[in-house]
Amino acid sequence: MSKFFNVSAGCQPDIHYMVDLTERLKKIKVMVDAGQYFTINRARQYGKTTLLQALGEFLKNDYVVVSLDFQMMSYAKFQTENTFALAFADAFVLELEDSDEVFSKELERALEELSIVIEEKRENFELPELFEDLIKICRFSSKNIVLIIDEVDSATNNQVFLDFLAQLRGYYIRRRKTPTFQSVILAGVYDVKNLKRKFVADDEHKVNSPWNIAADFLVDMSFSVEDIAGMLSEYENDYKTGMDIVGIAGLIYDYTSGYPFLVSRICKLIDERIAGSEAFPSKKAAWTRNGVLKAVQMLLNEKNTLFESLTGKLNEYPELKRMLFSLLFQGKSIIYNPDDETMDMAFMFGFVKLAEDGTVVVANRIFETRLYNLFLTTAEAQESDIYRDATQNRNQFIQDGRLNMTLVLEKFVAHFDELYGDRGAEFLEEDGRRYFLLYLRPIINGVGNYYIEARTRNMERTDVIVDYLGQQFVIELKIWRGNEYHTRGEAQLLAYLDYYHLKKGYMLSFNFNKKKQIGVKELHLGNKVLVEAVV
Repeated sequence: MSKFFNVSAGCQPDIHYMVDLTERLKKIKVMVDAGQYFTINRARQYGKTTLLQALGEFLKNDYVVVSLDFQMMSYAKFQTENTFALAFADAFVLELEDSDEVFSKELERALEELSIVIEEKRENFELPELFEDLIKICRFSSKNIVLIIDEVDSATNNQVFLDFLAQLRGYYIRRRKTPTFQSVILAGVYDVKNLKRKFVADDEHKVNSPWNIAADFLVDMSFSVEDIAGMLSEYENDYKTGMDIVGIAGLIYDYTSGYPFLVSRICKLIDERIAGSEAFPSKKAAWTRNGVLKAVQMLLNEKNTLFESLTGKLNEYPELKRMLFSLLFQGKSIIYNPDDETMDMAFMFGFVKLAEDGTVVVANRIFETRLYNLFLTTAEAQESDIYRDATQNRNQFIQDGRLNMTLVLEKFVAHFDELYGDRGAEFLEEDGRRYFLLYLRPIINGVGNYYIEARTRNMERTDVIVDYLGQQFVIELKIWRGNEYHTRGEAQLLAYLDYYHLKKGYMLSFNFNKKKQIGVKELHLGNKVLVEAVV
């Protein structure tokens, strides 16, 4: 059976192309060896389940690993202490019996006694009784037991679960006198040290978490360029495509920032959907820069569980949606504040990450472009005059299969001045760039990609990078701040063209000066051509 790229459930190294997790597993084992209790909280489809499965295999020579999944337990199991204790005990015993360990007579007897309690569904069996039996099992086991619970936030809005955590905490504190689990690892999106997001506001007794014993989990779960290259090398050994492994890995990383699902999804699209298509008739043709860009385009246009989850969070938390809108369209620099609840949610759900300068940025290009597309294709946006103009006239911008960006700017300047020319400076600063993206989107939709260059995004300047059927365009969007600043902007754009190995660049200036000259002109600066547009 040949291997394939997997984006559903956990990955298995014998049947899936996947990143080598060995170094990550070694770091986690250090925590387990030290007897730490900790949480692995990451956004949806960030590889948590795959990591936990690999961790179970990695630890089994030294420990008895009991891996549970709270998603497999129905809501009814969390309604009372009795139903939860019985369900937990049942899952624990089944998992332990499936292990390869040789049981002592004492352990066999303890498991038999607990199995009778479960079978009889004894009504007096609650959390204290459950932990008495768990401690007994830990004492009689030949190896220390590591407890892993995946999808733990399936239960985090339930008081019974909080009482369960409190029991774990109590036994952890007394572990020198009463030996308990070697380590407890909880995994989910929500950090159980901060559960109040999932609680009804008037349930104040639920807000304080009993899990303040948890150690910090600092293992980076995102994929590096080297990680992706290692996975592609395995694929290349099988198919001999002749791909530039490091170059393709770097390009995939540029778009995903190593988000595991996005990396695997792009690879899967290239391998299974793009290779063999009319435009990419072979795997060799598909595993190229244009093949990756085609996969990015397909990914941005598809519905999948990750994007549906992100969209759902925006609808559930309007304040999060407002923050992201401000970050994307207004170029505002948002300083990280760990006490800001909206910001905390944005990190927890995977929307944003921390930049080197301490500001908050969108987590990756894929998310950023998907969010731009979401905001730019609302019913209100599509009903705007500027969007309708671009949609109705989009064919004139494509000539012999090539995008005429100069014409795009000329028409945008004309339409924008006609529609919004009498608006004030505040409108230009807050909404000007949004209207250009609103104009650009339907023109390249379905064929080209665009993204915002993160290194240049601020209140005064934003660079839009457009890829269209092998063509690449750099368009600098800027707020006019005088001739000196404008000259400096030209120099920056020229340097950026060198970086992208381009001879032609574009600049769109939003000018507050009433004496401005609206229009488009072409400048020749050395061996570069700059098309400058002013509105």
